[in-house]
Amino acid sequence: MNYVTVHDKTFQPFLSEAEIQQAVSRLGKAISKDYKGKNPLFIGVLNGAFMFCSDLLKTLEIPCEVTFVRLSSYSGMESTGEVRSVVNLHEDIEGRDIILVEDIVDTGLTMQKALANFGTLKPNSIEIASLLVKPDCLQCELDIKYKGFEIPEKFVVGYGLDYDGLGRNFKDIYQLKQD
Repeated sequence: MNYVTVHDKTFQPFLSEAEIQQAVSRLGKAISKDYKGKNPLFIGVLNGAFMFCSDLLKTLEIPCEVTFVRLSSYSGMESTGEVRSVVNLHEDIEGRDIILVEDIVDTGLTMQKALANFGTLKPNSIEIASLLVKPDCLQCELDIKYKGFEIPEKFVVGYGLDYDGLGRNFKDIYQLKQD
């Protein structure tokens, strides 16, 4: 992994593709064990979670379904604190076991709103699977059952994560280089 430049910022290596895939595999095994005999519905949060969601589903040893919603709370490198729903859920989730798949949980506000909204649709259960979690940034209490990595308060790109639309296509994850 080498340094990469996205827009006007330089990013340094943080997590390799191998480390990411090892975490994804670990999460897939845990979910397969916990949901044995069930058919959970995975709800991937676009755009960032598309790679993680795809790779996670490939590791599962259980039947499952997948759909996507688009929620946004970022502008540039900062969370706006406002969660916007851009693409809504069209599936009936009443009585279903739901796993929300997120690329990164930092403030937790997006997941808090998603849990509240989906909870009103009467699912049997709702859990969160997030590749990255920034515990020092959380502004609300969340139970994140499936975590790939806990990371420090640094801005990251790659593996679905972007900086103003660019950088999602990197197979590794990079963190903002501090000068």
